[in-house]
Amino acid sequence: MSRTGPVTHGDGCRTFGVEEEFLLVDGRTGQPMPVAEQSLCHSQNPVGRVGAASGPALTLEVKQEQLEAVGPVCSTLQELASAIRAGRSLADEAARSVGARAVALATSPLPTTPTLVPQPRFMDMAARFGLTFQEQLTCGFHVHVLINSAAEGVAVLDRIRVWLPVVLALSANSPFWRGTDTGYASFRYQAWSRWPTAGPCERFGSAREYRRHVRSLLAAGVLLDEGMVYFDARLSRNHPTVEIRIGDVCLNSGHAAAIAAIVRALVDRAAQDWAAGSEAPRASVAELRLASWQASSAGAEGTLVHPLLNIPCAATEAVQALLAHIRPALAETGDEEHVTAELARILATGTGARRQREVMLSSQSLTAVVLDAIEHTHGTTQRQHHAPGRFQTA
Repeated sequence: MSRTGPVTHGDGCRTFGVEEEFLLVDGRTGQPMPVAEQSLCHSQNPVGRVGAASGPALTLEVKQEQLEAVGPVCSTLQELASAIRAGRSLADEAARSVGARAVALATSPLPTTPTLVPQPRFMDMAARFGLTFQEQLTCGFHVHVLINSAAEGVAVLDRIRVWLPVVLALSANSPFWRGTDTGYASFRYQAWSRWPTAGPCERFGSAREYRRHVRSLLAAGVLLDEGMVYFDARLSRNHPTVEIRIGDVCLNSGHAAAIAAIVRALVDRAAQDWAAGSEAPRASVAELRLASWQASSAGAEGTLVHPLLNIPCAATEAVQALLAHIRPALAETGDEEHVTAELARILATGTGARRQREVMLSSQSLTAVVLDAIEHTHGTTQRQHHAPGRFQTA
């Protein structure tokens, strides 16, 4: 989060914020456009300026076909939802200034050859990582949540890891890659997993062990720097937060806000369990990789791996288990009713991956998929569906 560090609100809630990455595309053809630097130069938020402390800011990513909106520190779900909408509007305004549009797609449905942002670090990454870097054009969703210490942060990481595949499933928004339906709900996660440090980690047990592990990775000489420690969730290097990085950027801004609230509740519950002396779940990295792979494949439909039992279960059952786990934390922040309703909506009508496939099925056009996604990103079109029923936990 490119801001001053988060602070607690008067009501005692942990502050949180999000970063959303967007594709820059031609508003007529849907083709990605390499205009990131140009769009920032023409916007009111040029490179190096973070904008108002209470609002979002725009930053470059590694490729010219994408921009990142960095949200402000928020205390309530309502503030965060407003910040997400503002960030999307700001990114689209910058894109429009150079004839493009900003769209919340985690991968490009249309084939493209991404263009490097010519910064020294990115050029070094391109030289070292070859095709992995050349093809890398993915848009993620990162949630930062306040922690009180590194010790608490590592305890949180140890306890939320089993739940992160469900978060991935709920965010899935990348079924297409290079013009092809991949068969996955989140192919972004598959592409991102090419990086040497991407994915889940073992339990650390202490901040000292976390730091030792990171130093060991850097000592191997594979990574350029600590910024390339791409765990699904990690301690922020610059702020007193944990950063949960597993999700796709969500097509629907309401889904994004609800998932951020879920992540904050997971952090709250984990910190409380740690303070109470409860042991972290003993899932191995191999087990978590399987759960994440399945979440990437199925999304919020079909079969997932149960977060606690490590057996196949319906996506609805996995989400029920998640909601039961965090319900007390959601109640404390006042988010329970809204998150429960939004989860019911996701399960009833699908994630962005389902939306993209429905548009493709009806139009037989990947361009139509992108154009529909532009409208959906900015809330100017709504899918018709039945109102979801009340979502209940077992």
